[in-house]
Amino acid sequence: MVTVDESGPSALPAPPTPLNRTYSPASVSAAVEKNKLEQIGVRPRLGTYFKELWASRAFIQVLATSKAESENQNTYLGQIWSLLSPIMNASVYVLIFGFLLKIGREGIENTIAFIVVGVFMFRFFERSVMAGAHSLNKNMNLVRSVQFPRAVLPTAGVMAELLMLGPALVVMCVISYLSGFLPIAGKVTIDWYWLLLVPAVLLLWIFSTGCAFMVARWVAMTPDLDNLLPHFMRILMYASGVIFSVDRYLGQFSWGWIVEYQPVAVYLYLVRSSILDEPSYPPDGFMWLLGVIWAVLFSVIGFLIFWGGEERYGRD
Repeated sequence: MVTVDESGPSALPAPPTPLNRTYSPASVSAAVEKNKLEQIGVRPRLGTYFKELWASRAFIQVLATSKAESENQNTYLGQIWSLLSPIMNASVYVLIFGFLLKIGREGIENTIAFIVVGVFMFRFFERSVMAGAHSLNKNMNLVRSVQFPRAVLPTAGVMAELLMLGPALVVMCVISYLSGFLPIAGKVTIDWYWLLLVPAVLLLWIFSTGCAFMVARWVAMTPDLDNLLPHFMRILMYASGVIFSVDRYLGQFSWGWIVEYQPVAVYLYLVRSSILDEPSYPPDGFMWLLGVIWAVLFSVIGFLIFWGGEERYGRD
């Protein structure tokens, strides 16, 4: 209690001396090691980052499943659009390029099955790349509020596309097989080669994930690239033989082998050689080797590119 006398207020008590707490580097390191603390805003080591991503498998599955289930949820037909969209796209290309212009029929016995397979598989790749491009920007609130390896987002985006591809593959195979009964198309027989469709799709999935890592980093750093991606994908579609035979039209040029052996064209070749009876697309061990090489190369490089910007995501 402060008293006041004739001479004025009494002097206030002096504040206590602040505690001088010092920690040795050894004690700090021991506390960090004991509690497994990590510095915020710093890119983790590559091995640690990969372990954290692997430990987030359940999180990836939940994100992928929720994204796949929410696709087209505000429409009357819902998930049916995942099947109708590629069917309608393939029908347009078959009509225009296969029957009106007759471009897709050069060197191909079953134009319908050829274009259907190309459209379905390229659509999966294209949507996977676009999912990776939007994975960070569309989840910025999650990126800024929760600590987790950001590679979860493009990985989950591509996995969601893979989940939606499953029913589409069944429709693609059915259309390809039934088209063989038409008098204007070559036969499509069911044999053990159809089993090769599974590893072909898995290789394409791994390759697409690597591409998603790359574009996720680039679009996060330079958002303007998001407007250029659709145009690049359109060029890539025509350069990959989605609706016509690459070997038939470009094989005569000295640089044609570049287009024929680029990754997307290789995976289209693998899928077509698995389920179609096209003489120009026989099973080829060299193409399978290229498919493995492209998948490993792009997945590793893409992961390293994405990891290189880990500490900047959500901060720029």
